Amino acid sequence: MTDLSTAAATDGGTADPEALRARALTSLVVARERTTLLTGCVEEPDLTAQHSPLMSPLVWDLAHIGNQEEQWLLRAVAGQEAIRPEIDSLYDAFEHPRAERPKLPLLSPTEARGYAADVRARALDVLERAALHGTRLTEAAFAFGMIAQHEQQHDETMLITHQLRTGPAALTAPDPEPVPLFTGPSEVLVPGGPFTMGTSDEPWALDNERPAHRREVAPFFIDTTPVTNAAYQAFIEDGGYTDPRWWAPKGWAHIRTHGIGAPLFWRRDGGQWLRRRFGVTEVVPPDEPVVHVCWYEADAYARWAGRRLPTEAEWEKAARHDPAAGRSRRYPWGDADPGPEHANLGQRHLRPAPAGSYPAGESPLGVRQLIGDVWEWTASDFLPYPGFRAFPYKEYSEVFFGSEHKVLRGGSFAVDAVACRGTFRNWDYPIRRQIFSGFRTARSQDA
Repeated sequence: MTDLSTAAATDGGTADPEALRARALTSLVVARERTTLLTGCVEEPDLTAQHSPLMSPLVWDLAHIGNQEEQWLLRAVAGQEAIRPEIDSLYDAFEHPRAERPKLPLLSPTEARGYAADVRARALDVLERAALHGTRLTEAAFAFGMIAQHEQQHDETMLITHQLRTGPAALTAPDPEPVPLFTGPSEVLVPGGPFTMGTSDEPWALDNERPAHRREVAPFFIDTTPVTNAAYQAFIEDGGYTDPRWWAPKGWAHIRTHGIGAPLFWRRDGGQWLRRRFGVTEVVPPDEPVVHVCWYEADAYARWAGRRLPTEAEWEKAARHDPAAGRSRRYPWGDADPGPEHANLGQRHLRPAPAGSYPAGESPLGVRQLIGDVWEWTASDFLPYPGFRAFPYKEYSEVFFGSEHKVLRGGSFAVDAVACRGTFRNWDYPIRRQIFSGFRTARSQDA
């Protein structure tokens, strides 16, 4: 099987245009199949309702996906006239906060589906004829890859909405394969020294991942696997949520103000913890990575454990650096695109896999599950790399740079492979818990 993305990445984006076209087509089709699943498994009232002020109605996401595809593939790439220019402002994510979107004159579910389908049919015609070179948008099918990633990112957002909605389960998926309890080393030493962070030649990498640049980190230890529910329960039982010693001042104020005493969706039932997961209530599985914790919770746990969160540079070195070859890989396991043996991605399951899963996906140093399962909070603020240039619009990354947002790395079970790389950067406010976020801890070698 040809590794299309590696082919494009390793020759500066001059891979066979038909291979790029096939990769773009597959990525767009896979994204649309997932969108259809997420919007077709519930009745119209659930599509038009706002299940949380933190999220849009599902029908807004559906039409927004179509509108972004129209703007970039039909108008920007193909130079076509707008299909419905009057709806552009309705589906501008920066013009209307999520809490206000249910009040807008949105397209109905039937209209939104029809609009998205019309745009997609035209976009596939554009893809069939596009030269895939000549401009930054068309080079190596970048615009098509960007739109596939955008749709998958909204699919993840819609999956979060499904987790927040009340009522019976609407989605099903098989559980990850059971694995023996992980008994390997609890931490791995990452040697100090320089490595290459970011990328300049991954054809579909987004602007905040660019450019590749040299970073130097001191030697440090990092958890072999993400922190598990069992480990996090020990923090709770030891009074972690009632002891201000472990908390950043803003974090302590936040949990006291909002009465937070456990990860989101958890509740105590007698002597055990239960959680709600996509409409099903279940006992919290001890060996899964903890999920739905905010940055402040991750930071407090790390302090309680006598450790800290890794910096973004430390995380990426642990994930990508190959000391034997002296280079950075695309993924922890190498340059090949993710397969089911490597990572828990793409909503193949509706939960993280047990800690220690996917040995075929471990890094050269033996760190596991760096890709998939749960987004991992890092200690770092979301900042541009040296030489950053916004492309194709400032609102994707540049407007979010600063100390208000913390970086997450690695993806989750809700992330598709097209929107997840060893260089991919996510970010959010440190109070956010509805996202599929967990963490692992680190310590300096001399600590």
